Amino acid sequence: MPFWNEKSIEPKRTFRWMLFMAGVPEFIAKSVKKPSFTVSETPHEFLNYKFYYPGRVDWNTVELTLVDPVQPDSTASLMKILEAAGYVVPTDYTAQDGKPKTISKKSFVDALGEVIRIKQIGANTGDQTQNQFIESWSLHNPWITSVDFGNLDYSSDELINISLTIRYDWATLEVPNPGNIWQLNQPR
Repeated sequence: MPFWNEKSIEPKRTFRWMLFMAGVPEFIAKSVKKPSFTVSETPHEFLNYKFYYPGRVDWNTVELTLVDPVQPDSTASLMKILEAAGYVVPTDYTAQDGKPKTISKKSFVDALGEVIRIKQIGANTGDQTQNQFIESWSLHNPWITSVDFGNLDYSSDELINISLTIRYDWATLEVPNPGNIWQLNQPR
């Protein structure tokens, strides 16, 4: 029987998700790019032939967009995270006990939180219920590589959006039913 005749088959949807990050209220997360990776390749040449071998896994950055409410103030919160990571304005670089302060990975990860989670929600039917996450990504040792605080425009009444780029060391995926995946190495 084709899948479109099965009423119990429900696809994952782009609007059913939640972001859990460093005290950020879930309701201000507007969009997020799910984790992705690239596997490098190394060629080996022999006579007229070229053969390729897989190399290292490189986790790509994640882009996310937040709405900037008045309370809690997302702009001020992100600036506090930057300061907690070790950033100080040039005129205050020795204000901390006379010792210069700089950004470190540890302080940035501590300020942002050791893990950012992106959880996809089910359709509230069958095995997919609102209270059960059908997919959960964890981004380990995240830190912010860029922030764009948005634009102001007299001709628009849209919400102000903040765009962030997050770098992380690796991602893990958790699914509630790991046995429900493709049968690997099975011929068709």
